[in-house]
Amino acid sequence: MNAILLFGMPGMGEWVVIGLFVLVFFGARKIPEFAKGLGKGIREFKDAVKDVKKEVDEADKAGKIDDGK
Repeated sequence: MNAILLFGMPGMGEWVVIGLFVLVFFGARKIPEFAKGLGKGIREFKDAVKDVKKEVDEADKAGKIDDGK
């Protein structure tokens, strides 16, 4: 994260190098599996965030959360 802040966001040339590295490192057959797993992980994270938000809203409606006022 600090490297991104220090050097800025990667440009098109850097993305090409990163893409080539991923292609060579993982191989063409593993990239779809990797992308599928990444998408599944992101979906599960979003679902978990949604569930936590729902629980907090329900607890707030029930008066279980004290906001300190």
